[in-house]
Amino acid sequence: MSLDAGPARSKPLTVLSIVGTRPEAVKMAPVIKALAVQPGVRALVCATAQHREMLDQVFDLFAIHPDVDLNLMQPNQTLPALTALALTRVSQTLQDLQPDLVLAQGDTTTVMVAGLASFYAQVAMGHVEAGLRTHQRYSPFPEEMNRRLVGALATLHFAPTPRAVAALQAEGVSAQNIFLTGNTVVDALQSIAAQPFTPDAALSARLAQTAGRRLLLVTAHRRENFGAPFVSICQGLRQLVERNADVALIYPVHLNPQVREPVFRILAGHERIHLIDPVEYRTLVYLLKRCTLVLTDSGGIQEEAPVLGKPVLVLRRDTERPEGIEAGNARLVGTEQADIVREAERLLHDAAAYQAMAQATSPYGDGHAASRIVEAIVTRFHVASSMQVASAESDV
Repeated sequence: MSLDAGPARSKPLTVLSIVGTRPEAVKMAPVIKALAVQPGVRALVCATAQHREMLDQVFDLFAIHPDVDLNLMQPNQTLPALTALALTRVSQTLQDLQPDLVLAQGDTTTVMVAGLASFYAQVAMGHVEAGLRTHQRYSPFPEEMNRRLVGALATLHFAPTPRAVAALQAEGVSAQNIFLTGNTVVDALQSIAAQPFTPDAALSARLAQTAGRRLLLVTAHRRENFGAPFVSICQGLRQLVERNADVALIYPVHLNPQVREPVFRILAGHERIHLIDPVEYRTLVYLLKRCTLVLTDSGGIQEEAPVLGKPVLVLRRDTERPEGIEAGNARLVGTEQADIVREAERLLHDAAAYQAMAQATSPYGDGHAASRIVEAIVTRFHVASSMQVASAESDV
């Protein structure tokens, strides 16, 4: 199938967005909403539900209603089992819906499967947030390899930063198939941050206990940190709070037992450490706005926090998002207890160091990434205007 030849299409372009986890849903929501109102496009959504509850929360927040729900989440599911089931079910969905273009975002098993299923079906695939690399095959695991595989399988690559563009070009991707768009998370974050919000009673009570103290927001759940690194992270967080009486910590704890066991064993029971269940995206944005500092091994929050002027300490050995570090928004501190305490206290005690990170300009976009992605699709697929489509259909 040629993406460049021929006159304007006489039928709507069917675009299927495939979404599996909460971060994907957040970052795809602006694209899905923009496609839904684009003349000449038939926008469909498939939820794999690789994550169930947290995915549904984002769909509700952005008023997205999946056309297909594969409901793949199962207890204690292994990566091979998830991949095999997802590939079979997504492939059947492509056969049923016959899309002209598949879109998927990021680095999860869902996006890797979307790329492979599209390749098998010989359907064009667009990768949103393309080109992020650590060049360490097992870090983050399995996300780094998922991204590399999708980089080879995708047709169109929507890169968030110039560094991502360069990484794709270095891997041999044609420049005409790479589009510099910015990151769609900025679009989503700005839209939610601008809305009024009051947290529920339970969270309000927790936050009332932090009054007059600097609030540290923690998100940590990376698979490659399981075991000794995670224990070290938790020990560092506890020591940090114990050494600084004017600090409180709030941590929405992932539901994975390999996260919850060390977190509650090491961090529970301290009056200034608040361990809560995972929160919906609107609440996370509220906590980001309210906190002083973010400590995280997550991916997306490395992009979100700088938009709101919050310094980020990255609890990983390496990151596929070095732009924030180069811009001065983030610092890579690893998982060693002493390093975490030292770097956090540097920002807590040195106002100039804190302000340098808080005031750095975010390198991740201007809030118009979704419109650039849709414009690239419309142009590449020669999508007709709504009047052209109506005229062609009336002749059938």
